[in-house]
Amino acid sequence: MDQEEASVSVVEEEEEEDEDEEEVNMELGPLVPLKDHLDLDKDDVSLRRWKEQLLGDVDTTKLGETVEPEVTILNLAILAPGRPDLVLSIPFVPDDKGYAFVLKDGSTYSFRFSFTVSNNIVSGLKYSHTIWKTGVRVENQKVMLGTFSPRQEPYTHKAEEDTTPSGMFARGSYSAKLKFVDDDGKVYLDMRYSFEIRKGW
Repeated sequence: MDQEEASVSVVEEEEEEDEDEEEVNMELGPLVPLKDHLDLDKDDVSLRRWKEQLLGDVDTTKLGETVEPEVTILNLAILAPGRPDLVLSIPFVPDDKGYAFVLKDGSTYSFRFSFTVSNNIVSGLKYSHTIWKTGVRVENQKVMLGTFSPRQEPYTHKAEEDTTPSGMFARGSYSAKLKFVDDDGKVYLDMRYSFEIRKGW
């Protein structure tokens, strides 16, 4: 693929992304530090229990005055039956050919993400994963993960099992975009990468 074809391909990918992104205009209440939330309604037993259930084992002594939640995507693991897990740190480090990883055509695999949440509760965390081959979108996933309270131990999410396409025309280079965002529209990760599907591992 020459430079002109590559730039046209990127423009097409960005236009498709713009079409997919829906504008949601919603009036949300002000963000409040988690410490303040815990002090509100402290005389209401049922609300206090609900908050404790939601927060789990949060160390309230380490909560600061930070309003914004922080989500850090730690790594992505590729799980394939009969093969050792391939754990990739974020951001991906490409190989000599520019690929973050290689998948075998016609093989079964799944992804597992690990991430941490700090400072405040993150509401409606979701990710989108879009894949292109030669500028044509071949896959577009949008997955709602949910609402998470801050804690030191990482959360994990395992995606549904999938099968790579097979055959001569399925092999080759793919480009992808992985994005994590919450209900407030705050983006925690927006990463582009390339991978290869080939005949063998």
